[in-house]
Amino acid sequence: MKVLLVTRIFSPEAAAASFRLSALVGELARRAIPVTVLTSTPPARLKVPAAPAGVTVRRARVLRDRTGYLRGYLPYASFDIPAFFRVLFARRSDVVVVEPPPTTGFAVRLASALRRTPYVYYAADIWSDAASSTGAPGIVIAFVRWVERRALRGARAVIAVSAGVADRVLALAPHAQVEVVPNGVDTDVFTAQGPIVEDAAWGVYAGTASEWQGADVFIRAMPSVRRALPDATIAFIGQGSAWAELRALADQVAPGAVRFIDAVPAADAASHLRSARAGLVSLRPGQGYDFAVPTKIFAAAATGTPVLFAGPGPANAVIADAGLGVAVAFDEDAVAHAMVDLFGAPASADDRARRAERVATEFSSEARAADAADAVIDAARAT
Repeated sequence: MKVLLVTRIFSPEAAAASFRLSALVGELARRAIPVTVLTSTPPARLKVPAAPAGVTVRRARVLRDRTGYLRGYLPYASFDIPAFFRVLFARRSDVVVVEPPPTTGFAVRLASALRRTPYVYYAADIWSDAASSTGAPGIVIAFVRWVERRALRGARAVIAVSAGVADRVLALAPHAQVEVVPNGVDTDVFTAQGPIVEDAAWGVYAGTASEWQGADVFIRAMPSVRRALPDATIAFIGQGSAWAELRALADQVAPGAVRFIDAVPAADAASHLRSARAGLVSLRPGQGYDFAVPTKIFAAAATGTPVLFAGPGPANAVIADAGLGVAVAFDEDAVAHAMVDLFGAPASADDRARRAERVATEFSSEARAADAADAVIDAARAT
């Protein structure tokens, strides 16, 4: 059996998609299943790691924004259009796995149909819902919905990262074969043991910052936090479409209290999280992602650091049930109170060790990747 993976984002870029797909590829390789990955060339500042035995990674240049992020119609097209031909002329595989956006899924559907190869759609979210919630023009929403519906309906199987996503998949593609495989985190990289950056009253937001994530709530809370803890700071590590707006907001409302660090390798992100008093995670309500459980939660908690989550949805229950930190409403006053509490009282070594162990036991990407690999193999073997 041979697997072809098509994704615009992959290791070494630190993002949920990279983590889950790297874990999937690693699991398939451990089962002696050859994998070819068709992806993009990462930003020059990131060092590309060696691929595992049995894995071939083929990269192609794409259009990126000034922060190095691959997002937007033209950047997506710069990956999707070549991806159609890359799949069409790739060596024969038994199954193709494709990561959103749905335009990539649609390109893979067309190429796979011509090759008569089944494909699995890895549904991390529902893009047409997100487009609708952000007030995109009606014609754009209709186009994304049309493309996404066809990408889902053409798949032999769909892997959904949550029950909420699975429900929406079935609303768009009622006959889809859906397997729910929640995201996990690499607990070999994100651990409680390892180097730290500094021991101070600060929090870290690590990962993509887009409009729908609402990371600005932490910046807006900083004036109140600094009145209680004058030396408190927060740091943003990563990239995203909201990066420039976050910088401008920080200069306006919290000068000197917010640092911005461009995307770094996962091990460096883990060092920053391990050093912080809180791992900051947010979801802006009503953006089409209320059902999401961000991987950022598990990345922070895996280093032993308490999570501060601001937003709606099942993430609140996950954090409470597993004792991963604090969940509050998406409100700057509530966020400020929680930041003061967490920044002012460092977690004990025992508390950090317990939290990290809980993530390693229940939320590791290795365990989740085994389920995703089973779904891919079953799709390849189905008739």
